[in-house]
Amino acid sequence: MTDQKVTSAIASSLQAYSKYGSFNAAVLTAQFEEVFSSDDDFLTKVDSLDELFDNNPQVEELREVFFDLLMINFFSEDVKKLEDDYLETPEWEGIEEQTLDRGTELLNLLLYLNECEDEDIDPELEDYLKEFLLVDEDEFQDEYRIYEPVIANQILIESPAAEIKKVAATVADDSELKELFYPMMCFFQNPELAEQDKEVIAANAVNKSFDMAVLEILVSFK
Repeated sequence: MTDQKVTSAIASSLQAYSKYGSFNAAVLTAQFEEVFSSDDDFLTKVDSLDELFDNNPQVEELREVFFDLLMINFFSEDVKKLEDDYLETPEWEGIEEQTLDRGTELLNLLLYLNECEDEDIDPELEDYLKEFLLVDEDEFQDEYRIYEPVIANQILIESPAAEIKKVAATVADDSELKELFYPMMCFFQNPELAEQDKEVIAANAVNKSFDMAVLEILVSFK
């Protein structure tokens, strides 16, 4: 099974990405949905996902954010079919060990958006940083380090997309948020994005195809 929000995220992100590339979004969407909805175990799905990206290098940029989607779909759908404490089993620990270098910080943000839905609250950047990631707590200094570019520039929530783009260009190349900074900040600025808002964001995007694909994933989860 595929979570409804994940299904929507796959379709809308590929559609957005296809505006700046030459591939059939509908065909690829069907192929990705087949991988996500299969009854295979998680690591087999990861292999299938990678094979699909290997065969479609025109969407290579999306490989790791789609891994995030695969992971959150596993949490939302597949875990329901397993034992109650599956995420505490040696099997899951093994999966985590094998996939330590996969995915992006988008996964944390999608988990946060799911929590917002469960608790019926609107997503806010300060809430994400302080209440979900706990960046102010001493034991969560890794999160503080990762999110330091965002923490230092929270004022951008009140700024136009052009200003967010300028700051995005200054984020260190080795930062784990380098690619996600622009779409993340634009999303938190206004999670209720209308089409005209997306046009402004696209016009100022650092990397139009990737930024708009990520933005569509976030909107799908909102």
